[in-house]
Amino acid sequence: MASRLLHRLRHALAGEGPEEEASGPEAEQFPESSELEDDDAEGLSSRLSGTLSFTSAEDEDEDSEESGPSTLAPWDGASGEDAEQNSPPEGQRGSQLLARQLQDFWKKSRNTLVPQRLLFEVTTANVVKDPPSKYVLYTLAVMGPGSPDHQPAQISRRYSDFERLHRNLQRQFRGPMAAISFPRKRLRRNFTAETIARRSRAFEQFLGHLQAVPELRQAQALQDFFVLPELQRAQSLTCTGLYREALALWANAWQLQAQLGTSSGPDHSLLTLAGLAVCHQELEDPGEARTCCEKALQLLKNKSPHPLLAPFLEAHVRLSWRLGLDKRQSEARLQALQEAGQTPTPPPSLKELLIKEILD
Repeated sequence: MASRLLHRLRHALAGEGPEEEASGPEAEQFPESSELEDDDAEGLSSRLSGTLSFTSAEDEDEDSEESGPSTLAPWDGASGEDAEQNSPPEGQRGSQLLARQLQDFWKKSRNTLVPQRLLFEVTTANVVKDPPSKYVLYTLAVMGPGSPDHQPAQISRRYSDFERLHRNLQRQFRGPMAAISFPRKRLRRNFTAETIARRSRAFEQFLGHLQAVPELRQAQALQDFFVLPELQRAQSLTCTGLYREALALWANAWQLQAQLGTSSGPDHSLLTLAGLAVCHQELEDPGEARTCCEKALQLLKNKSPHPLLAPFLEAHVRLSWRLGLDKRQSEARLQALQEAGQTPTPPPSLKELLIKEILD
């Protein structure tokens, strides 16, 4: 995209007229206002310019576009060179003007798109028979920046989950979503290996496109798509006493939120830490439970009195006493809340609040 823009501006400076712009068969999927910064424009635009679609064998004649990124049409570098060679003696001044134009353009549009920070890969796709329904469950690995040794977080979603996300984002963000396509529904052949493979690739690209646009990446609907189902399943397992199974889900949810890098909900981070603390405590790991409480208290440090503050303080005091560690600061904060009438004596436990919390 950066090379095409450079070519257009060169033509404009050489006086060749606007009629030769974008005459190639492939139009850019993102508007010019969505260009990237110079060092990222080339690589990311090639990933984001393709549309997502998939066809079956019987309808390939009417729609030959396959899912997968399409590259931008190559531009004729010779014409640009000729234009420079035939330019008047003031060519150097024109070149400086071109550089200034590009700098101004990228400065205005630098925040429209950002380099993709997360990678998504469908690792398994299983056909689930749950009479009377039958569907494909796609398991995606969510890999963030950092050490490749880190275990990626995972989510499992079905087609209807992706479709609901796409529909919600379309309602809220018509402009940004206009350039992002989605694999259409099929009336038959939904469970063939070819269809599942194409959809897997399409879902990877779809999430990558969403993550590349800041306005969409910050959307609550996208955050809920990643995190909310994990929290609901973890809460259900915790309430039934399956703490070891719940712990794995709470840990996965915490890792997802860390990789997403944005707030996944008003209290989702605190609820995740509460779930981790409860499970570690029930599994006789007070050290890890206390660490989770300390992380939560750090998040609550600069907030006004929060319903979870007193339960975290009470848990921190009890775990510190059990481990023989200093608990005076937490005791003082808890006592101040009680004297101000901001929490009952004794405060509710983390487990009680976690069971009563409605996640939707």
